[in-house]
Formats: sequence, structure tokens, C-alpha cells
Amino acid sequence: MKQRRLIQRGTFVTIDEQLPVYQGWLAMEDGKIAAMGQGEAPAEETALATETLDGSGLLFMPGLVNTHGHAAMSLLRGMADDLALQDWLQNHMWPTEAKFTGDDVYWGSALAAVEMIKSGTTTFVDMYDHMHRVAEVVDTSGLRASLTRGVIGLCPEDVQKAKLEDAIRFAKEWHGKADGRISVMMSPHAPYTCPPDYILKFVETAHELNLPMHTHMSETLAEVEQNVRDYGVRPVEHLDRLGMFSRPTLVAHAVHLNDEEIALLAERKVAVSHNPVSNLKLASGVARVPELLKAGVTVSLGTDGAASNNNLDLFQEISTAALIHKGVSGDPTAIPAAEALRMGTLYGARSIGLEGVTGQLKTGLKADIIALNIGKAHFVPRTDVVSHLVYSARGADVVHVWVDGKPLLRDGQLTTLDEEKIMAEAERCYQRLRA
Repeated sequence: MKQRRLIQRGTFVTIDEQLPVYQGWLAMEDGKIAAMGQGEAPAEETALATETLDGSGLLFMPGLVNTHGHAAMSLLRGMADDLALQDWLQNHMWPTEAKFTGDDVYWGSALAAVEMIKSGTTTFVDMYDHMHRVAEVVDTSGLRASLTRGVIGLCPEDVQKAKLEDAIRFAKEWHGKADGRISVMMSPHAPYTCPPDYILKFVETAHELNLPMHTHMSETLAEVEQNVRDYGVRPVEHLDRLGMFSRPTLVAHAVHLNDEEIALLAERKVAVSHNPVSNLKLASGVARVPELLKAGVTVSLGTDGAASNNNLDLFQEISTAALIHKGVSGDPTAIPAAEALRMGTLYGARSIGLEGVTGQLKTGLKADIIALNIGKAHFVPRTDVVSHLVYSARGADVVHVWVDGKPLLRDGQLTTLDEEKIMAEAERCYQRLRA
């Protein structure tokens, strides 16, 4: 018998301009939003339902989309704070990550999955090593993900070759798996960690396998200056010359851009993952998001890894994105609340090729839905629910999560993951890494 879940008497924020907010009902079946409408569900809908949820006091919206992160780095949360990016990476992160085993990546990613589900993220982008273990977590947890074997090319040619082969093998084995919830991208780590000829090989592979690309770019001013010293041009032009933007591309950070670079990214339809909290914590700077949006660039939101954030609560990114650009520009209209919310949902889906699949509540789209308990003081009075989601809500308000119409969180309790075991195993992994 088919499962048809019906939500009655809820408040729905659709991220659809035709009907942005409504009071009513929504039905899920076969992994998709089967029907939705205002007011009470008609009798034929209640008759079809195999499960009914009273949505009174709840706000339903699309699951959040986190477009840049390193899930396994949750094991390194709080290990090295208040440092500049290169010091943080070269003297703390990379030496510790060199000790990571596949099991460390599995339990670190599982810990991240627990945190993401419980704070309303239903789709995430991940760049790391041992990616098949991350894929196992995605498969088990029920999350949706765009995964990529991130590759640092500062190594001998034979090691470069082995890493590229590993990335290709992962793509062939996992693209489209987990009932279609896993997609794959190709990822040279960054222009400053991958020689030009190595990036070219990733571009060629992305064309051969018909995959998008993902990389870190222009995160710090020092990185941009180094690119000019090494290659005579800034990172955007450098990657464009190497053909990266001939593939659908998502770049993380893009903090230090000039007007010409913004125009080129728009022309090439390159998407940007804005990571405001990580960029603030590492003092990398504040990306020119209002200018990017005005130019037509798709800007989504990412947490980066929990070692540089230090949490995976995308509601914090939404709020920070709305606030920080007001502060630095002196313009209170720089990023309105509705735009910040789209950055965490619709624009996230768009940036990884999933617009029309997820990121909105709309009939026929995947039933990737979260519910927040709005029976709390910080949601009162009931003025503008979109404003409340951006400026007042937090991940801890999430009580229900569905992906493909399947419940991953019910009344605040995980249904697919053993939270207690995962936290214990993650702590064990960290203690071994620290020893």
C-alpha cells in the first residue's frame, strides 16, 4: 500500500512567488509533493491519507541546502580557533587530517549528518577524502547530497594520478545512487593547491563524465595575490583560461572579487557558495554578495566545515547573510529577508543543478520539507513569518524533517541514525587523532 502523508492546518512558506505563504494543507506521496492547498484539505485528500499530521503551531518550508562543507571536519570542531586561514590550514588542519582513516571520515560525517538533520538541512555539498564513506552516511541517513572527492595537487605526479583516478572511480560508483539522492561533482581543491595542468585534467574529466565542478576560490586576499604572482592573473581569469567555467561550476567563498570578475562569473553562469560565518571567523573578509546578486550570479549559502564555523546550523548563515551586508554597505535593504531565505533554499538547489527538484514547496517537486515549532516566544507576535525565519529562527526550532517524503526527524527524534552511538564514536575518533 502506498504511503500518502497529509499535513493539515499548517503554515507553509513555499519560496514560490505565486503563493509565498499560506495556511492550509500539503500531501506527500512517492517521494514528491502530491498536492497542496489553502484552508482545510478536501474530503478526498483526507480519505487518501495513510498518515495525517496536525500542523497547528508548526511552520513548514523547504529543507535547507548547504552548498559548501567538509562534513568529516566536525571531528575537529574547536581544535584550533582564532587563527588566520593559512596558519589554521597548514599548521593545524592538514597535519591532523593526514591521520584520518576511512572510519574517522565515516563517524565525522555521521556526526555532521545528525547536526544537519536536526537543524533543518536536507541537502548538502561535501568535499573531502574517503568520499565513499561519506556516501555511505548519505545512503543510511536519507539525506540528499552533492558529493565530491576534493583533491589537493601539491604532491608528486604519481600521487596526483592516483587521486584523480580515485575521484573518477567515486563518480562512476556513486553518481545517481542512494535512490537518486547522491550526485557527484569534480573538485580540484583550489587554484593555489592545484597546478594548472592538474586542473585541466579535472576539467577534461568533468566533460567526459558530464559532471559539474566545485572548488575553493578567492577566499583570502593573500590567495589572490599569490595567484597573480604565480600565474600573472587573478583566480577568476585563471580558472576561466583553464576552461573550468565551460562546465557548470560552483565556487566556494569568492570573497575577494573586482567588478570585472563579478561580470565574468555572471557571463559564465558560475554559482557562488557564500560562507559568511566561516569567512568572518577566519577573518577572510566579506564577499560582495549584493553586487553578485545584482549582476545575476546565483549565490547560495554554505557553513564550510564545523572546524571553521563551528556549527552546521544554516539558519545562522541565513541570518548572518541578511545582517552582515547591511552593516558593511550601510544599506538596510542590501539583502532583504526573503532574499536571504532564497539563498538558503531555492538558490542552493539552483547552484547544484537541483532547481525544479528541491528548494521550494511546489506540486511535483521532491518532498524535502522541514517543520519548525513556532509556538515559542521568539516567533510572537505573528507578524511576518519570513522575517521571523531569517532574524529569529534557529536550527533548534526544527521538529520534523522529510527527504523524499520519508521522515528523518519526527518530534525532534532521529529516525534513521543512532545519535548516541554516533556521538560516542566521533569522540573516540577525536581522542585517537589527538593522541
